[in-house]
Amino acid sequence: MIRARMHGETGWLGRSLASVVAICVLATARPAEPWVWAVLGAGLLSFLSGTFLMNRRPLLALTLLSYAGLSAALISGMPDSNSLVLCLMAVADIAVMVLPQGYRPIIAVGIGYATCYALSGWWWDRSDIWYVGQLTWTAILAAFGLNRRQYEVQARQTEKLLEQTRLAQQEHARAAALEERGRLARELHDVLAHSLGALSVQLELAEALLDEGNDTAGALDRVKRSRRLAVQGLVEARNAVAALRADEVPALPAALAALVEQHRKDHRAEVTLTVDEVRTPRPEVVVALLGAAREALTNAAKHAPGRAVDVRLDGRNGAWLTIRNAGATVGEKGFGLAGMRERLALVNGKLEAGPDGDDWLVVAAVADE
Repeated sequence: MIRARMHGETGWLGRSLASVVAICVLATARPAEPWVWAVLGAGLLSFLSGTFLMNRRPLLALTLLSYAGLSAALISGMPDSNSLVLCLMAVADIAVMVLPQGYRPIIAVGIGYATCYALSGWWWDRSDIWYVGQLTWTAILAAFGLNRRQYEVQARQTEKLLEQTRLAQQEHARAAALEERGRLARELHDVLAHSLGALSVQLELAEALLDEGNDTAGALDRVKRSRRLAVQGLVEARNAVAALRADEVPALPAALAALVEQHRKDHRAEVTLTVDEVRTPRPEVVVALLGAAREALTNAAKHAPGRAVDVRLDGRNGAWLTIRNAGATVGEKGFGLAGMRERLALVNGKLEAGPDGDDWLVVAAVADE
């Protein structure tokens, strides 16, 4: 992580080197007054404590570093005190710190430094050039610290951005997984509900033929139809799963022809299929259109049994599936096409169903992308 490296390896190493430099420079000091050693010692301890508390206790560290720098600035005018090193190291650390107060602490410390330098220069009779030199070195180290501060702020912002990006990616993956589960559930629900519903009807008819009329031949015919419906439902379920996995699915014209032929055999109704210039749609489009055709044919058999049905597939501008059955008189509410509208909407298509004269018309359309 960026923060671990910035505040761990790089931060501790830099502060350790600065502490060693400060100790070595102060060890070469030769102040004329013994009491100066007490000031330097207290300042050094404050600097060492503050520089290693910058991350855990920033306000306490600011107080300790300010004391170390200002106390050293007050005796910087004494010859051979070498206290300037504490001033520079302390102001660099203060400039690096990112505090809620912003830049106000460094401004306040800078004013304090200028005042302490002036008092020290006046007390020990230092020249104006000395005073300007002290301010220049302090400004250089403060600028270095501010540059480091800006780098750390940018590094923290980058870390937060990376964390937000990671969380967004996780949320996106979770949403995609939920959407995929929803699609799979809808596909399998429609296929199984249609197949099992038709299978249940055939088995009930077979049971009634055996119970009421002892019609073994008729019951056997219904059982055979039930078997075909079970096989067909299994194939359709496999096709739905294959489409979701982007595997190979049957060609749309061939699948429609098989569906029409099955409807013709099961319901002994006249069904015509016309195909015009069909390209190869996406697998999910094939499954959605087949579902719409299956639902429309089921409703035609239920509400207009034995009547002619016309199925037309036009692929000249996307994929347009039109199913017209003669003699339907029920309203749209009697048709279970709401789920197919949702299915086609997922592939940027639409479905319309309604009366057209004496006929009932269902149109499922998916335009070219």
